[in-house]
Amino acid sequence: MKTQNNLKEAFAGESQANRKYLAFAQKADQEGFTSVAKLFRAVAAAETVHALNHLRVMDAIGSTADNLKTAIEGENAEYKEMYPTFIKQANEEKASDAIIVSFDVANKVEEIHSGLYNKALDNLGQNKQVEYYVCQICGNTVENNPLDRCPICNAPGDMFKKID
Repeated sequence: MKTQNNLKEAFAGESQANRKYLAFAQKADQEGFTSVAKLFRAVAAAETVHALNHLRVMDAIGSTADNLKTAIEGENAEYKEMYPTFIKQANEEKASDAIIVSFDVANKVEEIHSGLYNKALDNLGQNKQVEYYVCQICGNTVENNPLDRCPICNAPGDMFKKID
């Protein structure tokens, strides 16, 4: 059905626009264009509304257990298939070290995400309180306490941001 494929494409496009506009907002802030940065953040927020609406009407949001299983599938596919293929192709094409490192870091972190989702699924319903911290350099995600140094990118511990 074309409409379902269009919904998936629209969801992907809106999601990508959100992330791109947030990156544009950071750049505008760095360059001192605060009003433009606010505009980028406002439109990014609107794109999120669109993406979530598309996801909802696709019936792609299930129970928390189902959502965790879906997330595990996605993370597993990324670190087991997608990123290894991308890394291999980048090496074959002699892509820049920055590209290869970007793929490699994401690959390592996606495996961590899979583990965290599996742990959450195993503990679902036990009401365990867990805090999460994300390295602002590589995306490494850790439980309960930020690390002194990120084991993925070697960033100092103060680069871990607590997620609420």
